[in-house]
Amino acid sequence: MAKTETDLLDDAQLEAFFEAGREDVPELSDSFMAALLQDADLAQPQLAALAPPRVKRSLWQDIIAQIGGWPALAGMATATVAGVWIGFAAPDQLETLSGGVLLVGDYASVDTIYDVQDFAPNYFGTDLLIEEEG
Repeated sequence: MAKTETDLLDDAQLEAFFEAGREDVPELSDSFMAALLQDADLAQPQLAALAPPRVKRSLWQDIIAQIGGWPALAGMATATVAGVWIGFAAPDQLETLSGGVLLVGDYASVDTIYDVQDFAPNYFGTDLLIEEEG
């Protein structure tokens, strides 16, 4: 069972608490401030020694770092190789999955054979790349 406060403070009562906190600002002694600054001065050389040295990277190292490092680059290379392999190998399963519309071959069950123009109809000037059969 949750316990909730039944007499909630309104904004005016809260503002009175905040105003009292603003009025009672503690003052730091001069000896404390001097000791604090002395400790800060002593700690600065130690912090500089802990910082790793700045190494200038080449353009390719920056690009690889922006992509996500070597693991991400290896994943992209694997996907590229798989895409090229699927594109050139043209497995029979692709024909089955597409319902016989992607690959052209000796398939007796295919009634309609589609050309490249059906998949890329004149977008971005692809009609210039396709030769007409006369």
